[in-house]
Amino acid sequence: MQATARTPKPPWLKVRPPEGETYFELKRRLRSLNLVTVCEEAQCPNVSECWNGGTATFMLMGETCTRGCRFCAVSSGRPAALDPAEGAHLADAVAAMELRYAVITSVNRDDLPDGGAAHFADCIRAVKARAPKTLVEVLIPDFQGDRKSLDMILEAAPDVAAHNVETVESLTPMVRDHRADYRQSLAVLDYMKRQSPATFTKSSIMLGLGETEGEVLQAMRDLRAAGVDVLTLGQYLQPTKRHLPVVEFVTPERFGAYEARGTEMGFLYVAAGPLVRSSYRAGEFFIEAALRRGENHIHAKESLQRYA
Repeated sequence: MQATARTPKPPWLKVRPPEGETYFELKRRLRSLNLVTVCEEAQCPNVSECWNGGTATFMLMGETCTRGCRFCAVSSGRPAALDPAEGAHLADAVAAMELRYAVITSVNRDDLPDGGAAHFADCIRAVKARAPKTLVEVLIPDFQGDRKSLDMILEAAPDVAAHNVETVESLTPMVRDHRADYRQSLAVLDYMKRQSPATFTKSSIMLGLGETEGEVLQAMRDLRAAGVDVLTLGQYLQPTKRHLPVVEFVTPERFGAYEARGTEMGFLYVAAGPLVRSSYRAGEFFIEAALRRGENHIHAKESLQRYA
């Protein structure tokens, strides 16, 4: 469905507002610990489902990003100093919520020499020490491709390491901040898989920004070539009038076709649909089940053979 300024959202994109006792209790608890979730900051349509199901995505290093991507609802500007107690607060929240699976992401902090990688890694270790049964997925910035920063993250031993290319290569200059680069993002994903083959790697693509089918399939092939195990594809939704407009509302049927093609390409898991987001509960359930069965080690052997 081609979108115009007056095109209403199609019925498959209509969701109920957040509700439920667990949702409101978690919101109160997070506020008391001065924690931020990307679920709220990015206006995720699945926040109620995830929170009531006992999963959440936490955003580190403040609410202000040093980059100004034209799709993102997170504020950009000059961020505040890092909170040295953030790791302890995050660990307390994950433990108190009794999460089986926690996703940790962050704003970009290009103002810091390491992009905030050491702080991010400390937060991962704090969660793992306080809640050892919780599986930890990290959705990281590109750290400007700095391998020392990426090593800090990997040494903290997350179970899943994710970084999003966000869109196809031709649209990257329009969609993402000028410091973000499609090939750099692929290099980040490739490096993480090479350095830690047993760690699941993951990425996400937004659709509806004007990309062609051929470009989407090429991006999927590029991600597989970089060793990415898990892929999510979802519909871009314009956060405010200041952000990029929606060019097209992609139908559920087309998302289904992309999911089938991704499976054929060899991704371990593909979640594709209008309301799918990078942190997506169905995908997390799949990854959790695979990790608890030890399938990441099996897939690691396949990755090593591919890179040999």
